[in-house]
Amino acid sequence: MKAIYEPTGKAREFGDLACNLYQGCGHGCVYCYVPTSPWVDREDFMNPRPRKGILEQLAKDAKKYAGSKVPIFLSFTSDPYQPLEETEGLTRKAIEILTENGCAINVLTKGGLRAARDFLILQLNPLNWFGVTLTDSLSSSQEPNAATPFDRITALYRAKHNYGLNTWISFEPILSPSAVLGMIRATMSYCDLYKIGKLNHRSDMGPTEAELRKFLKEAVELLESNGKEYYIKLDTRPFLLRG
Repeated sequence: MKAIYEPTGKAREFGDLACNLYQGCGHGCVYCYVPTSPWVDREDFMNPRPRKGILEQLAKDAKKYAGSKVPIFLSFTSDPYQPLEETEGLTRKAIEILTENGCAINVLTKGGLRAARDFLILQLNPLNWFGVTLTDSLSSSQEPNAATPFDRITALYRAKHNYGLNTWISFEPILSPSAVLGMIRATMSYCDLYKIGKLNHRSDMGPTEAELRKFLKEAVELLESNGKEYYIKLDTRPFLLRG
């Protein structure tokens, strides 16, 4: 078992190296793609647990990647700051291990201020990034057990202004175009990078194709006019094309 691995396919757009500390996730996001996979049982996925022996293996793998400037992404198939982290503390320990080996880290979470306890450690490496996923300004029905969008935005603000971390937002999936545009405007002073991706695997949620095209045009114009870095996911780029 490898703790640090190279993602493939669409996952590669978020990181060249990654580590999943938990098996499953307790946030209960209705649009999550992982439980829809044929090899994953949704009920089992919703009862997360630490991956067996993950920290021991991570300590071995971190030595192989010691001094890596390529950030190790935490994480794809679970959230590093889901509620279970409060009792298990795997993410904190993993960050300590990676930091001791000089490895850069890229965090993405919906755990909000639960992550703030680790900002002081993340601050030690100028190559580290802290990111939050935002889908809607009111997302309790889609993300019932995740931190509120306000809590996540507050965590991002503190990461930048209090600790000087590199910060980013993942707007994926796009559920409410108007809410996303509002959140872009609200976070420009403390977000360094925006990544945007459309909703997949669900036809009963999210904007229509016409709404998505309109949103992408407005979002790109807004970001470019304010000199902000952004990345449009590959499967979303065709909706930027005219006609």
